[in-house]
Amino acid sequence: MAILGIPLVGFVVAPIFRKTTGKWISVGKMTDFEIGKTVTVTVTDPSSLPWAGITAKSALWLRRVSDADFVAFAVNCTHLGCPVRWLQDAELFMCPCHGGVYYSDGTVAAGPPPRPLIRYDVRTVNGQVEVKTMEIPITTTL
Repeated sequence: MAILGIPLVGFVVAPIFRKTTGKWISVGKMTDFEIGKTVTVTVTDPSSLPWAGITAKSALWLRRVSDADFVAFAVNCTHLGCPVRWLQDAELFMCPCHGGVYYSDGTVAAGPPPRPLIRYDVRTVNGQVEVKTMEIPITTTL
């Protein structure tokens, strides 16, 4: 019985020790993104386990600033993690849960968010836009 328990413990504990951040993932071709536009991009979490299915899907906000410059933000409000939406006409990110508002650069404009939107590192390689994955901190501020 003890011999059977060892693989089970390894199976349960192994994900804790997997490297889950710092991987560059492609989010599309540079030409897929229009300068000045902010769009939502769906990504698959590279740290997820093979059986994670749809729960491995996440999203981020990506803006093409110039020919070669991009900026990416987490979709989660820094207040309680609700997904923010981009209002193109107002050039603001809005959180529908508690009225958080962010400027287009991710800084807090109004409401309860304690910090700016979390930014991802972005680079371009061979015409592809890549975003560096990271763990999104869980906010406990009420």
